Amino acid sequence: MTKNYKNAISKIKEDKLYTIEEAIKLAKEISFEKFDTSFNLSMNLNLDTTHAEQQLRGSIVLPNGTGKTAKVLVVADSKDHDIAKEAKADYVGGIEIMEKIKIENWFDFDFIVTTPDFMPKIAKYGRILGPKGLMPNPKLGTVTNNIKKTIENIKKGQIEYKTDKEGIVSSIFGKKSFDDKKLVENYNAIFNLVKSKRPAAVKGTYIYTSTISTTMGPGIKIKVD
Repeated sequence: MTKNYKNAISKIKEDKLYTIEEAIKLAKEISFEKFDTSFNLSMNLNLDTTHAEQQLRGSIVLPNGTGKTAKVLVVADSKDHDIAKEAKADYVGGIEIMEKIKIENWFDFDFIVTTPDFMPKIAKYGRILGPKGLMPNPKLGTVTNNIKKTIENIKKGQIEYKTDKEGIVSSIFGKKSFDDKKLVENYNAIFNLVKSKRPAAVKGTYIYTSTISTTMGPGIKIKVD
């Protein structure tokens, strides 16, 4: 534990649950990163992810973006290439670009977007894309017949949320350079969406804890009503 981290954690009241407004203000005050650090959210949920219906996964366009413009690769039939280029996809191609990924280990992009018709051709690259979280998925909107809309959403600040095997959802929700109001709006958008996805099978408490932190900073626990 570094001196900076110890100093930061000493300013957090261990037994206190903060409002999101208080937590964001405190996180900025104790942040010691020398860059425009990201704000991260971690929600510990009462889910048994061995059951498919309790595995949450989807996407959301944050009201104020993420502070980063994502790079989009569109892999589709040639008839869709002009649409993708007009929508300002960073890279556009067909199966040859998948071979480039395979042979050259090329990953200069954040999302792959494709169409339902083309998806079977990409499926065989699952062993390469899956471990990196890059496999197109209808739940994320990245397997779509509306390529233009999907690219626009990603460029606006679309993020993925999903539970890990412990039932935890983690996500970024902005940068330190964002004003507090924008960070609060982004946090609430994710929190309320996850809250609305409560599976019917869950009994009792659904959200155990919600914690925010900067990239290298300690966690600050948020009130969960």
